[in-house]
Amino acid sequence: MKKDYTSRRYVLVCAMLMLSIITYAQTGSLSGKVSDEKNETLPGASIAIKELTKGTTTDAEGNFRIAGILNGDYTVVISFIGYQPFQKKVTITGDTQSNFQLLPSSNALSEVVVIGYGTQRKRDLTGAVTSVTAEDFNKGTVASPEQLITGKVAGVSITTNGGAPGAGSTIRIRGAASLTASNDPLIVIDGVPISNNGISGSPNALSLINPNDIASMSILKDASAAAIYGSRASNGVILITTKKGTSGKPSLSFSSQNSISRLTKQADVLSADQFRTFVNERGNAELKALLGSANTNWQDEIYQTATNTDNNLSFSGTTKKVPYRFSLGYLDQQGVLKTGSLNRTSGAINLTPRLLNNKLKVDLSLKGSLSNSRFANEGAIGSAVTFDPTKPVFDVGNNKFGGYYEWMDGANLKQLAPRNPLALLEQREDNGKAKRSIGNVQLDYSLPFLPELHANLNLGYDISKGTGRTFVPENAASRFERFTDPNDNTLKFSGDNNTYEQRQDNKLVEFYLNYVKDIKAISGRIDVVAGYAYQDFKTKNFNFPDYTANGTLVSTPNFAFNIPQNRLLSYYGRLNYAFKNKYLLTATIRTDGSSRFNPEKRFGTFPSVALAWKIKEETFLATSNVVSDLKLRLGYGLTGQQDIGSNYAYASYYNLSNSTAQYQLGDTFYNMYRPDGFNANRRWEQTLTSNIGLDFGLLSNRITGTLDYYFKKTDRLLNNINQPAGTNFSNREIFNVGNMENQGLEFTISTEAIKSKSLNWDIGFNITYNQNKITRLTLTPDPTSVGNLEGGISGGTGQTVQVNSVGSPRNSFYVYQQVYDQAGKPIDGVFVDRNTDGVFNEKDLYRYKSPDPKVFLGLNSTVSYKKWDAGFSARANFGNYAYNNVFSNTGITRNILNPIGVLNNGSTNVLESGISGSVNGDRSIISDYYVQNASFLRMDNINLGYAVGKLVKNTADLRISANVQNAFVITNYKGLDPEISNGIDNNFYPRPRMFVLGLNLIF
Repeated sequence: MKKDYTSRRYVLVCAMLMLSIITYAQTGSLSGKVSDEKNETLPGASIAIKELTKGTTTDAEGNFRIAGILNGDYTVVISFIGYQPFQKKVTITGDTQSNFQLLPSSNALSEVVVIGYGTQRKRDLTGAVTSVTAEDFNKGTVASPEQLITGKVAGVSITTNGGAPGAGSTIRIRGAASLTASNDPLIVIDGVPISNNGISGSPNALSLINPNDIASMSILKDASAAAIYGSRASNGVILITTKKGTSGKPSLSFSSQNSISRLTKQADVLSADQFRTFVNERGNAELKALLGSANTNWQDEIYQTATNTDNNLSFSGTTKKVPYRFSLGYLDQQGVLKTGSLNRTSGAINLTPRLLNNKLKVDLSLKGSLSNSRFANEGAIGSAVTFDPTKPVFDVGNNKFGGYYEWMDGANLKQLAPRNPLALLEQREDNGKAKRSIGNVQLDYSLPFLPELHANLNLGYDISKGTGRTFVPENAASRFERFTDPNDNTLKFSGDNNTYEQRQDNKLVEFYLNYVKDIKAISGRIDVVAGYAYQDFKTKNFNFPDYTANGTLVSTPNFAFNIPQNRLLSYYGRLNYAFKNKYLLTATIRTDGSSRFNPEKRFGTFPSVALAWKIKEETFLATSNVVSDLKLRLGYGLTGQQDIGSNYAYASYYNLSNSTAQYQLGDTFYNMYRPDGFNANRRWEQTLTSNIGLDFGLLSNRITGTLDYYFKKTDRLLNNINQPAGTNFSNREIFNVGNMENQGLEFTISTEAIKSKSLNWDIGFNITYNQNKITRLTLTPDPTSVGNLEGGISGGTGQTVQVNSVGSPRNSFYVYQQVYDQAGKPIDGVFVDRNTDGVFNEKDLYRYKSPDPKVFLGLNSTVSYKKWDAGFSARANFGNYAYNNVFSNTGITRNILNPIGVLNNGSTNVLESGISGSVNGDRSIISDYYVQNASFLRMDNINLGYAVGKLVKNTADLRISANVQNAFVITNYKGLDPEISNGIDNNFYPRPRMFVLGLNLIF
């Protein structure tokens, strides 16, 4: 019996084994990896078997596995937000492996957003973040990166600082948060936070970065998005990502844009005939005798039609599984103001290899540029407004001043008279050369024992060198000075022959850990970042002796150079948690230490928290055909400010004096070190921001938009306040005193108005309302305090026209209230006695209007029909005012009939206002009459393009384009241009209109 039982058991075991073998032979699994068009893995992608109910999502490395599939043919469906749905037939025979690559959908790049230390799906954002990609950048000749997004982003105001070649911009994100410290946002390029300092020899530090190399720009506007950058984030953050290599066949791209620039408007001054009439009617005999016979338009003499060219060549692809991109750019830009130019050569290398079975990601980015600039003497702009139009450009027969006409007092030069505008330009050579290189290598390693955990090391640098030389010949009237040469006691003429040099060396070391995992136990997904950063900013300023044009020594600095330096030490962390893909949490904290503060007050901590609710994921909206996306966001956080310009002002120190404070030894003057002002109690300025936002999408996201309300409160303002005599080495010093608020509303909407095979029409619109108010300026409330006077102007001695005071916006105009006659004409020198004390004095000044717009908006549109495309981008500011310093300085009788015995031209406003400038002295120019509404609508760009198609045996694609930049401005402002960043219109370099022709060729 025992033997039979054993035999039967043996037969049963064999049968079961055979059955399992047969079953195993009939089932299998599918595994693989999902990546994007750049071979970057896609974590969280959905994989489904169409014929079955089986499915899964990719892990942090983009890997997936589906087991228990019967052998056979199946349709695999892969989907990921921002990418085209993908289907592929797969035959399962046992354990089958297949990789999948997704292509971005038409709006894919707007779906995946670069944030601080990583990327995130747009639908998962909890903070106020806006991303603009190359496809939506402003078209045309753009010399500086920030101008690519002008007018594109709600809450972001970008105002160019004039029309000079390579001119920079004033960037404000949700208003200004500081009074004395920097209001510029932090800019991070490929993970390297750069300095806001300018570079000697360059018109603008950002102009050394080629805009053509930029792939996208993300703007972090609220504290929940920006607090990860802590002490440098109170003014917002702009993340710039440059273009990388792509998989597939090598691609060669060439673009060329050639343009001409023309002046759109001249300052409205008296013509030669109007000038003669004015002088003959109102001048005395002595002044009438000074009139000349010429008819000179001095603005015609100093301005020109300028030519520009911008050429870029790039080569990208993959070799031995290493994606690469190499680029070379050349920009040659002339200024409409004669003698000004910018020449920039740039290059960039991006390598993105994946090593160790894709566990090690390497991102190598190197960018370099060399610029050569000639800086035009912008003093010629003001001189062209005021120089007598009845005088000739050249003084025939007199070569004393290089042949140019100048005002003379007998045989001598009139020292207080204006200088010949053309001579100011042509007799000055100010040539600068700047080199800049920004680079970094990021190593991202997936740990073998825990693949969801990544270690990231970022080593970066930003190095620049600027040199230059200013030469003015000794016979130039602008530098016509006589002095005794100590070597031979003879009289010498002056001129300039001076050099300058500066070097900046900024370094970054950063390391962080990133853990991303879907955890079923908590019904959600976590994304954790924890890191450390060290930044070192060092500047070396060389101090060279001053020489005359012929090489005579004028003054010698006591030391060859000085080296200001500051460092930042940071620790940071962030948690993103998504619960059931409906409820999102972001918590951030960063601790920064800055060497700019006393060691006892050196560190500051900056936390933030944000919540989001994906309302669309709720059952009551999940099946809606109208609402395709709906998300509510709430955020609150703290950011900091330490960019005060001075690196050592927390301690008593000595600083090198300037040319107005020199020590004389014999006949030589020396710069000496002297004690400077300090404040040992200075500490972080900090900004608290609250934000509530709503993101929406309608009709399958044909219509998308956001609505945000924000409130920003800055306390411990770094404020430059007066000091009692004898308490410091400076009469004004920076203390943490005061509060300021910004609150506003932002609305953005984009729509695909028409979407068909041959015709597409996209429209984008954004509008921002911002209100700024100072709430405290003194340690204790002081209702009698006027505030801090700001905004120096021309036309008076030490005059200011703006004030920072409690209850008013920053830089409010501080003026007298003009009295007008029944015809609406200002009464000369008569103002309102606002305090009704019967005395007219400075106590009657009042706060009137602000240079900052209350509302600004952007509008853009693109239409494509078959091979044609066209578009425009426009901006508008409302509620901004400007002080017309050209009118107040030149549009008065006293300026034209000058008591020093010269004739000056002036604004035609002198014919209307009747203001003499002689009543009440300098007070007459501090009038609200000159504060004018500067609201405007500007058409920034109108463009047209045509895709020619295949050329060169179908190996190349050609597209040609044309556009007009600064097409027109609609405004009631009476000055040259209403868009003045600081609100004081004086000596402004006009923005030209540009006509651009371009071509793009891709092989």
